[in-house]
Amino acid sequence: MLFRQMKYFTAVVDCNSFTEAAEQCYISQSAISQQIRALEKDLGVELIHRENRRFSLTPAGEYFYNQSKGLLEEVEDIRRETIRMGQDEELQLRIGYSRCYSGQELHQAVAEFSQMYPEVSISIVNGTHEELYDLLRFGGVDLVLNDQRRAFSDKYANYQLLQCGCYAELSVRNRLSSQDSVELEDLKHSACILISSREQQNTEEDYFRNTLGFGGRFLFAESLEEGRLRVAGNRGFLPIESVGTLPPAGTSTRRLPIMQNGQQLRRNYCVFWVKEQTNYYIEEFAELLKKLLHEEKQA
Repeated sequence: MLFRQMKYFTAVVDCNSFTEAAEQCYISQSAISQQIRALEKDLGVELIHRENRRFSLTPAGEYFYNQSKGLLEEVEDIRRETIRMGQDEELQLRIGYSRCYSGQELHQAVAEFSQMYPEVSISIVNGTHEELYDLLRFGGVDLVLNDQRRAFSDKYANYQLLQCGCYAELSVRNRLSSQDSVELEDLKHSACILISSREQQNTEEDYFRNTLGFGGRFLFAESLEEGRLRVAGNRGFLPIESVGTLPPAGTSTRRLPIMQNGQQLRRNYCVFWVKEQTNYYIEEFAELLKKLLHEEKQA
């Protein structure tokens, strides 16, 4: 129990907040407060001096924090090295991500993960929602970055990253481009450009039309780059989710929030993996990606 309490205590100090630390540790605020009070009771000393909604460390708390930080880092190094030595075959992490994704944090997560775990070989593939789902079901990838279209299944780890706003990328020649935002209803007069393989076009159109409420005519591009070239040529608009830091829209296009009933249309993005096949590296990568996305959101 002391080890877990040390993790909770250092998280509270690092976050300078019981609420944020509780979110980081995936427990309730009341639970993390109870654990720290139990730790203080067990040690017989006050570690945190509480005053209204603020707190400060006592001298004993400062000492306990510094020592705990070092010990936790040592334990993590031991765990990482043990996993590395216990693997008889080449370590690999196979990542799938949505063809529509254009944020920068995935690239950053791959770079930072490779630096932390150079022994792990990373392979990456993109696809439509259904293609990624099939890859995950049949063992083609270890985890996928994807939008949520189904109710969460107990068979999978459903690691929620964030709810992101939906945008329409459209040409500056489009009559709607002069607005600050665009209504979903108004977009029905422009062609909707979807990123999809030929095999998945009907599935993608059905989801955007019947689930999200997009109407009008649909065009298809096999890559994000092709879709954006169609936008630049004023062939239609491209729906994009703000999953992290998006590249600049450019001089020939604009990116406007898509509104519905006075609110921006939002989508849920997650990292999914099969629970029975979970391992340390999958969990580490998912946590790293979420950390980078939330740092960008708070910036």
